[in-house]
Amino acid sequence: MLNNVHGLLMTNQPGYNLKELSSIRSISSVPYGGRYRLVDFILSNMVDDGISDIGVVLQQSYQSLLDHLGSGKDWDLARRHGGLRLLPPFSMGNDQQHNYQGMMDALTGLRSYLDEIEQEYIIIADADIVLNISLSKVFDQHLATGADVTAVCSKKYTDRPGYATYYTLAEDGTADEILSKSVPDSYESLNIYVISKAKLIELVDYSAARGLYSFSHQVLANKDKLGLKVVPYIFEGYVARFPTVADYFEKSMDLLKKDVRDDLFNPDHPIRSKDRSDPAAYYGPDSKVVGSMVSDGCVIEGTVENSILFRNVKVGKGAVVKNCILMKDTDVGDSASLNCVICDKSVTISPNRTLSGCETYPIVYSKGTRI
Repeated sequence: MLNNVHGLLMTNQPGYNLKELSSIRSISSVPYGGRYRLVDFILSNMVDDGISDIGVVLQQSYQSLLDHLGSGKDWDLARRHGGLRLLPPFSMGNDQQHNYQGMMDALTGLRSYLDEIEQEYIIIADADIVLNISLSKVFDQHLATGADVTAVCSKKYTDRPGYATYYTLAEDGTADEILSKSVPDSYESLNIYVISKAKLIELVDYSAARGLYSFSHQVLANKDKLGLKVVPYIFEGYVARFPTVADYFEKSMDLLKKDVRDDLFNPDHPIRSKDRSDPAAYYGPDSKVVGSMVSDGCVIEGTVENSILFRNVKVGKGAVVKNCILMKDTDVGDSASLNCVICDKSVTISPNRTLSGCETYPIVYSKGTRI
């Protein structure tokens, strides 16, 4: 159990283009998998491995994230001392408030918070990534290798230049090169790091003095100059990241595969989310549901195939929903036809409408849209 580790979650993901899905919320608060938000996965991973003090560094459009996390009680983080801390979305450098540009800029603005951390080690992670990882194993490797920084990596590429960094390994298992583009035998960084509190503060002060804002591109990439021992931890499990709408659609549809669900939703290492009690889904006498995930509270009177339905979605009589992601309180009218459509919350599809996209370019409707 990671009793001597503090968690820090970063909610700013530059370079994303989720269009309507992120126009009203931070990326980490985007709904996923019928009942979750993206932040639920890494937050649950931390809690499952015994991290009880976690700071969430806010950025833009964070009201949805605040509503979702609340006091942290659904993750057992509502505590008198420690627990969940929601940290402000501004850098305080040069006596001016501004939205931070990168992790080091954000941590410079939170310098006093870092001083107050009681634990000896810190795990820093982006809050947008879907995976189920044993952070205890990552921490054990960190101690065993004597690394200054352990960086969790995966062989599964996003392959979007400028979005991720890539590591090549030296013969001793340490990081050889840190690159902005993948090369043969490289590993993609998942932006999950283990570092001691003392070393992190040292690097934050170094970065603040030189106007550096990116941990990966400006600090770790200069590891030799800074004398840093950076050791990748190679994660072999399922990973989903969401730089574009097409990525969101593809990775959401992955949940219809049993092996992916088994990897992500391990009952011994559960993914927690905001609790909500809803009645069981209702299936009408003429309904048909094939290869889909249907959440509590749904009312299905038409046909649903290869789709993901969040809570309280209604599919009217004679309606056909195929290859779709319909978020909470979406209402599909009678005899409507949907294919490769993503509906945010509370979208209303009028009867007899026909809406069709494709897997590489699904149609997206923003929250509250009426069609």
